[in-house]
This record gives sequence, structure tokens and C-alpha cells, in this order.
Amino acid sequence: MFRRHALPLLLAVGLACGPGYSDFARAGADHGNYAPVLPERPMVFPRDYGAHPAHRTEWWYVTGWLRDETGAERGFQVTFFRVATRIGADNPSRFAPRQLILAHAAIADPTRGRLLHAERSARAVAPLAGADETHTASWIRDWSLAWQGDRYRTRIAAADFAFDLELVPPGPPVLNGEGGYSRKAPQAGHASYYYSRPHLKVGGTLELDGKGRQVSGHAWLDHEWSSTLMPPSARGWDWIGINLADGGSLMAFRMRDADGKALWAGATLVDGQGRAHTLGADEVRFEPLRSWRSPRTGADYPVSWRVALTLATGERQFRIEPLLDDQELDSRRSTGAVYWEGAVRLHETTTDGATHEAGQGYLEMTGYAERLEM
Repeated sequence: MFRRHALPLLLAVGLACGPGYSDFARAGADHGNYAPVLPERPMVFPRDYGAHPAHRTEWWYVTGWLRDETGAERGFQVTFFRVATRIGADNPSRFAPRQLILAHAAIADPTRGRLLHAERSARAVAPLAGADETHTASWIRDWSLAWQGDRYRTRIAAADFAFDLELVPPGPPVLNGEGGYSRKAPQAGHASYYYSRPHLKVGGTLELDGKGRQVSGHAWLDHEWSSTLMPPSARGWDWIGINLADGGSLMAFRMRDADGKALWAGATLVDGQGRAHTLGADEVRFEPLRSWRSPRTGADYPVSWRVALTLATGERQFRIEPLLDDQELDSRRSTGAVYWEGAVRLHETTTDGATHEAGQGYLEMTGYAERLEM
């Protein structure tokens, strides 16, 4: 069985593995010679939509909100991870576990009171599993996320749910950080290449309890890759990706130490006119408001937050509230991590004290059950 501390990827970051994969992943974590993340490297599309196997970890992360014919709202998540193990690098066999492909999928349904989720993994061996280097295409058997013409398509079939969704981007990717170079600590070596695709228009089918539903909605895609993402002093991170009601978007995160204090932070705010504003560590503040304790793991998650952004025009204050409290995802059979990944609403308080719903998206919280190892 896949043991508890096997390369908790989460990676957002936020894998289901078969017997022996923990040894491969842990050994890979001990090897160097991964490609570095450098600030001067430009993003090049469509090449950078695809996989980057010279880097240690990579993920394509889709989260979003769905509405069915009855008006019921649910959240969904699908994530594909690629992990370079450095095992069998000199082995000519196509079955050597040089690269792992892992996937998470989930549905957040308020009527059930907790998250439905599933996971898969395999070594990268075509046609069973892989991640294409020329454009977005990741798959494990019949689970997939791929670019098709002018849109993404994802197909997931799990024991408790299934979905087949198309996701259409409204424009080019949003580059986070400094042109896609996203620092995660004061030390420049801890960084990733990172872009987002907010406001994906979603349509397709969702199956629950054997019943199919036509659904539509909106989603967010993050693609991130790195070799040294998490600084040693960090226990985990808090992250949001929000499609704003005015047509803009907000990505914000903070790295957190063992005492819950921010080690680093950053944000990308795109306003309603499409102008991107990059915020540094001293311009982003997360403040927990309310916690929920998991009855399964005993972890306490701050499921309600205040997020403050300091802009040239003044401060903007937001409050985050979950679609439901229990959106904990236990991936100890794959990534080895337990984390909270859930659908949230964003409320904004204006200068006159009025509050309105300003957007919908996802909140991710890692390191509350135990420290991630990345």
C-alpha cells in the first residue's frame, strides 16, 4: 500500500498509487539535478501548456462551480499531477518509473454535507497514463484533461460520481508573479512557473446516484511546475482562485509557518477592465475568522477568512465563506497528504460598510493535518 508520507504532492498543490509507489516517490525526492526555476525565463505558448518533465513536480488544477437544470449548485475539482522520480533514469525500459501521473477528482454537494472524492495513479507509460509535452493532455486510463481545438475537456468516472465537461477560456492566460515566475519565499530559489485561466465557461454532464444532469457554470485552471516549491520553514499554505462578478479574477496565497504566521504571500488581481495587478508579500493579508474541525482527522481548518489587499487606490477587504464546511480531501493513499479544497463565495465590504457577493471560486488549505513534504 502507498504509505502515509510518500511525497505529499498536493500540491494545490495537492496522488492514488499502487503498491510500491511510495518508495519511488520518496527516492525521487532525495535526488537533485532537477531543472531550476529562473526569473528571466519567459512563458512560451502553446509549449508551456504542456508538461515539463525536467522539473520535479507539476499540476493542472481545475476547480469550479456547476449549476444543474433545477438550479442546484455544486463545486467540482479535477487535478492531474506529474512527478519526476529520478528512478531508472538510465534504464532503457519503457516501464521504468521515471515519471508518475496522479489524479484527484471531487464533487462538493451541500445536500450530502461532505466532499465526494476519488483518486488514481500510474507510472507514465503510454497508452495507460501520461502527460503530453506539446499541449495540455494528461490522462490515467479513462480519466483525462486535454485541450481539444479551442477548449479543454475533462472526463472522470468514479464510484460515486462522473462528469464530462467542456471548459472554454475567454482569453489568454493570466501570468502570476513576475511574468509567470512566482516566488514562494524570501529566498529566490523557492519558486514556480505559474499561470491561471480564470472564467472558463463550463458545460456538460454530471452523474450522481446514477442520475445524469445537464450542468453549466464557470471554472478556473491553474498550471504550475517547480523543482523547489516549499521552503523548509513552511508547514503549508492557503490559496484562493476566484472568478469575480465584475469579470475580473483574484488569485492570492500565503505560505504559513508552524505557528500559523505568514512567511510569504502574493496575489494577482485582474480588474473588470482586464488590467492585471501583481501584489507582493506586504500587500496581501489573510486573517482566519471561523474554524471547522474534521471528525475524521481532527484537523482544524479556518473555513472562513478575511483577505485584505493593499492597492495603489486603497485597501480592498473580502470575506470568504464555504459552500459547505466539510470539504476535506484525504489523499493518504496517493499524495500522502490531507488537505481542504472547497468551493467558496467571496464577499466584499466597501468603504461605506456595505457587503455584497463579489465572486465564486475555490479555497485550498494545506498543512493543517500535518506538514507537507515537498
